[in-house]
Amino acid sequence: MSSALEFGIDTFGDVSRGPDGELLTHAQVLRNVVAEGVLADQVGLDVIGIGEHHRADYAVSAPDVVLAAIAATTERIRVGSAVTVLSSDDPVRVFQRFATIDAISGGRAEVILGRGSFIESFPLFGYDLAQYTELFEEKLDLFMKVREQQPVTWSGSVRKPLDGLDVFPHVDGGLLTTWIAVGGSPESVLRAAGYGLPLMLAIIGGDPVAFKQFTDLYRRALGELGTAPLPVGVHAPGYVAETDEQAIEDSWPLIGKYFSKIALERGGRAMGEGQFRAQVGPEGAYFIGSPETVARKIVRVVKALELDRFDFKYANGPMEHSKLMTSIELYGTRVVPLVREMLA
Repeated sequence: MSSALEFGIDTFGDVSRGPDGELLTHAQVLRNVVAEGVLADQVGLDVIGIGEHHRADYAVSAPDVVLAAIAATTERIRVGSAVTVLSSDDPVRVFQRFATIDAISGGRAEVILGRGSFIESFPLFGYDLAQYTELFEEKLDLFMKVREQQPVTWSGSVRKPLDGLDVFPHVDGGLLTTWIAVGGSPESVLRAAGYGLPLMLAIIGGDPVAFKQFTDLYRRALGELGTAPLPVGVHAPGYVAETDEQAIEDSWPLIGKYFSKIALERGGRAMGEGQFRAQVGPEGAYFIGSPETVARKIVRVVKALELDRFDFKYANGPMEHSKLMTSIELYGTRVVPLVREMLA
């Protein structure tokens, strides 16, 4: 664990409701996400991540464009993806987009690469789900060659080869900061170690401490490869209010429906309130509660997994923009200082 623990937020731009209870337009949600990023910068958070989805309940399908808007209106916060679905994108274009954001932001861009937990992007962009693993593995290999900022010679089965071609723009002062996102696959953990990339664990259920098997595997693999220790981060859903009761009252009606809908789409079962409260509890994956409660949960996980970064997925369902802003402000001004104090 680094002595300089970092704190981030991330979102997919969940379509939220206005004060009148009606769903906002995608356009308004996108403007709100930019405002949320600006607030995160003002309250001292280290990074904001914007993920992508291609379905009606999320507004962000082009996160790099949103990140560029945030980069242009902030001063210090790093801007990155959470996550870029590389399997259904083009590695060359991904690098170009984030190298451009890096230039706009003065070196504050990063990209988190992953396979994604939703599949809408595959038919939308003409990719075969039967090649799910092959697409990611080959495209990651190409991205890593492009990232070296040298003329690229590469061949594979998922796209035409490159023969000595350079990719622009180049990044000032080194390589584009790149992470690998993992949902719980040992193979993905080993792949991140093999490429020498930092590891971001997506935790959306169960006891986060159970992920120690993956952080141990990752660090052991780095050691066996002779690679110096690299950052490890966690991404998990959360919401902060003044009291635990208020946080649960605000969250359960929305998050319950949100996760139930996804579970039912995938052949699972709807979430009950008891299941929700278990996840909100001390050993659950939802960081929902008062600043003190959320801080204690973060400290537990940071210590157990020896984390370098904690990313807080602050939007989970159609919660009002004003409440999201309050949650971000409480996270930055009260939760983060409490965590640092407890760890010290």
